[in-house]
Amino acid sequence: MDTPMHPFRIANFRAYWLSRFSGTIAVSAMSIVIGWQVYNLARETMDVRQAAFMLGMIGFAQFVPLFLLTPVTGLVADSVDRRWIVRGTTALLVATAAALWLLTWSGHLSLTALFAAAVAFGIARAFSGPAYSALAPNLVPRASLPTAIAISSIAWQVGTIAGPSVGGLLYAIHPEVAYGVATVLFAVALGFMFLIGPVPQPPSQSDHRPLARIAEGFRYVRRNRLVLATITLDLFAVLLAGATSLLPVYARDILHVGSQGLGVLAAGMGIGAAGTAIWFSVRPMTRNVGIKMLWAVVVFGLAILTFGVATIVTDALGLHAGAVALGGTSVPIHPAFLLSLAALVVAGGADMVSVYVRQSLIQLHTPDAMRGRVSAVSQLTISASNELGEFESGVMASLLGPVGAVVFGGVGAIAITLGWARLFPELGAARTFDPPDMLETEPQHGEAKP
Repeated sequence: MDTPMHPFRIANFRAYWLSRFSGTIAVSAMSIVIGWQVYNLARETMDVRQAAFMLGMIGFAQFVPLFLLTPVTGLVADSVDRRWIVRGTTALLVATAAALWLLTWSGHLSLTALFAAAVAFGIARAFSGPAYSALAPNLVPRASLPTAIAISSIAWQVGTIAGPSVGGLLYAIHPEVAYGVATVLFAVALGFMFLIGPVPQPPSQSDHRPLARIAEGFRYVRRNRLVLATITLDLFAVLLAGATSLLPVYARDILHVGSQGLGVLAAGMGIGAAGTAIWFSVRPMTRNVGIKMLWAVVVFGLAILTFGVATIVTDALGLHAGAVALGGTSVPIHPAFLLSLAALVVAGGADMVSVYVRQSLIQLHTPDAMRGRVSAVSQLTISASNELGEFESGVMASLLGPVGAVVFGGVGAIAITLGWARLFPELGAARTFDPPDMLETEPQHGEAKP
C-alpha cells in the first residue's frame, strides 16, 4: 500500500492550516480577555456566585445564535462555496475585535458591549464551523484525511495554548492591546483564506426543497448510530464538565493568580491537547478507536474532578504557597495551582483523543454532499456542550459554588460515559475509522464504494 500524501505538501491545506492557526490564537486571546472583563465588571457589584452566573450567561449569549442558525448554516455549507463562508465570517470577527479595541481604548466598554460581542462570535461560528469542517476533506486525498484532521487539530490546540497566554499577558500591559493584536491576527487569517484556490464542491441539489435538505442532515445522524453515539457522548460529557468557563473565578478568588495566572490555566488544556495531536500526526490511531474514545472521556472526567478538588487536597496535606515571577510581576503560587494546571493538561490530552476519534469517524462515514449538514449537527452539539455548558456551569456555580459545580461536572462526565458504553455498543465495537460499506450510501462523483 502506498504511503498517503502528507497534507502539508498541498498548498491549499497549508493556507487552510495557517488561517485556522492565526484565527484560533485570536479567538482564544479574545475569549480569555472577555471572560476576565465580564467577571471583573460583575464583581464590582456582585458576589462570587452572582458573577460566576454572568460568566455562564456569556456562554448562553454565544449559544443562542448557534442554536437558531445551525440548521440553516449546514445547508449553506452544502450549497455555497465553503471558502467564501469562512472569509465572510472571519471578516465579521475582524470587525468585532476592532470594535472592542475601540471601546476599551475610549473607556466605554460595558457588559452590554461584551454580550453583543459574544452574540457576534456565535453568529460567526454558526456559519464558519460547518464550512471549516466540510472544507478540510475537499483539500486532501481521502487516505490523508485522518492525518489532516490531526494536523488541523494541532493548529487549533497550539492556538489555544498561545492565545490565552498571549491574551493574559497583553491584558496586563493594557486591555486594548489584547484586542488590537486579535484584530491583526483575524486579518491575517482572512488573508490566508483568500490564498486557497478552487476546491471540489458538492453536487448541486437544487431539485430538493431547502427544508427537506436540512432535515436530511438530522435524519442521517439519527440513522447512523455510530455517528450519533460519538456526537452525543461529547455533547453530554462536556456539557456537564465545562469547568474551563469558571477559570476567571478560580484565577481571581480561589487560586489568586490574577490575569497572568488565568492565561496559564487557560493554556493548560491546550498544552495537553496539542501534545496529543502532534503524536497523532506522527502516529495516527488505527485500532480499537471506539473503546479508546470511551476511556479518553473517562480520563477527561477524572481530570476535571481533580481540578475541582485541587485546593481541598493541597489544603488537607498542609502544602503552603510560594511565589514566582510571571509577566514581570510576583505571582503567588499555591501547590493547588500546580495540581490544577496538571489536571487541565491531562484533561486536554484526553479531550483531544475524543475529538480526533469523533471527527475522523464523522468525516469518513459521511458522503461529501452531506458533510456540511452533518458537520452543522455536530457543531450544534459541540456548541451545546461548550457554550451551553458554560451556562450550566454558571448556574451550578450560583447554586453549589464554583468548586461544587466543577466536581459535579467531573462525576457527571464519567457517569455519562459508562451509560453510553451500554446504550451504544457500536461505539465500543468500532475497531477502525474505515466504514465497512459507507453505510450503504451512494457513491459520490463516480467513486466506487470502498
